[in-house]
Amino acid sequence: VERSAMSADPLLALAADGGALAGRLAWTEEALRLAAAVLAGGVLGLNRNLRGKAAGLRTHALVALGAALVMIVTAHLTRSDAGEATRTVQGIITGIGFIGAGVILHPRQLEGDARGGVRGLTTAASVWVAAGLGTASGAGLWSLVLLATGLTLLVLMVGGSVEDLTRRKLGQRRQRRAARARSARHPGAPPAAPAPPDA
Repeated sequence: VERSAMSADPLLALAADGGALAGRLAWTEEALRLAAAVLAGGVLGLNRNLRGKAAGLRTHALVALGAALVMIVTAHLTRSDAGEATRTVQGIITGIGFIGAGVILHPRQLEGDARGGVRGLTTAASVWVAAGLGTASGAGLWSLVLLATGLTLLVLMVGGSVEDLTRRKLGQRRQRRAARARSARHPGAPPAAPAPPDA
């Protein structure tokens, strides 16, 4: 069972085999996983940077790199102990909450921003996803990293437009419903002025 668990992760299998060639291959595998984590996190951070958010490319890339590094170190220290790897993932996901909270508590809120409301939730969520991408990169789950990165970018780039469109449609529907209710209460009243067209 232990041998099959190690063969599932090429990094553990190479480390177990020993030898100079195995050491070089393991180092290459580690470097590839770390680079993939930085790339995946950096892509998400670039999207946040372009939108003027507090946590940008460096924050997301470092979060993903740190998660991948912790996963690789855990693989070396625990070998085939799946329980220890699971606890490592739990620690990464829990610890990243502190950075997410720092993104949500924007300085403008602390200074009494007149607009109010909670800001930075999407960026905090993207930081959390970056930690997940780093964890997957550190485990060598390449297909999962590519799929999750693509889906996250899709949500970040298209999600805002979908939310705005849905909000406008719901607003227009509420206006029509309110107009019908006014007409039912006051049949002789003139119809309300139509809402201005969307900009």
